[in-house]
Amino acid sequence: MNVEINKNLKLDIYGFSGSAVGKDYAGTAFKLMDRMWQVVKSNGLKNKGQNIWVYELNEKVFAGVELENVPGNNAGLEQKSISLIKYAYYKHIGPYSLIKQAGQTMRSELKSKGFEATFPYIEIYGHWTQDESKLETELLMSLA
Repeated sequence: MNVEINKNLKLDIYGFSGSAVGKDYAGTAFKLMDRMWQVVKSNGLKNKGQNIWVYELNEKVFAGVELENVPGNNAGLEQKSISLIKYAYYKHIGPYSLIKQAGQTMRSELKSKGFEATFPYIEIYGHWTQDESKLETELLMSLA
């Protein structure tokens, strides 16, 4: 696994937050993402087209997207600004069903190198393709 250590990431994303009841992170994030895309599409908001899921303490999840032009009222979307001083980065290429395993392997590798992963944990989903072996998901872990 090729985990990079990087510095200074800033993300401004717009979407919705919620709590992963019963630790159903994916189910919660999908519902939030669907709601976010309804607002983005119905308001014709230009965006970068990548789903960004943010996992936080206490089972909090945020599903959002980077907007190119932010409307004055955010179109009813919540804004989340993320600033990471130091973070680990890994690009997972393959089925979404293996992302959780990739994240666990990433945490183990970081721990073995003396790093402590903290929240937020971020997944940035690349553009969809029918060929699951070519799906790209960027995994970012904040480092203490």
